[in-house]
Amino acid sequence: MGAEGRQHVLLVGLHMADETSYARYRAGMMPILLSYGGAFGHDFVVARVLKGDERINRVFTLLFPDRATRERFFADAQYRAVRAEFFEPAVAATFILGEFEAPAV
Repeated sequence: MGAEGRQHVLLVGLHMADETSYARYRAGMMPILLSYGGAFGHDFVVARVLKGDERINRVFTLLFPDRATRERFFADAQYRAVRAEFFEPAVAATFILGEFEAPAV
């Protein structure tokens, strides 16, 4: 992945309101994500939140070669169009829970 075997990891929580539109978003954005060398790491459907914002019902990690690549991905015009069409109607709230550099797996 990134320099010296590192990768940039983004930990995201969502309050997903429409699973069908969210599935369309994932299908539409995946080829774009892959073209940037990105991937999903862990992906969880949350049944119960013990502490924190109880609206979170999905948690996942996004992996990128480095932070600059992550920024280019989120600024990509094609990605932004897919996001506007499918993600925005499907997701009521987005929570960036953290971001860090980690050893590439």
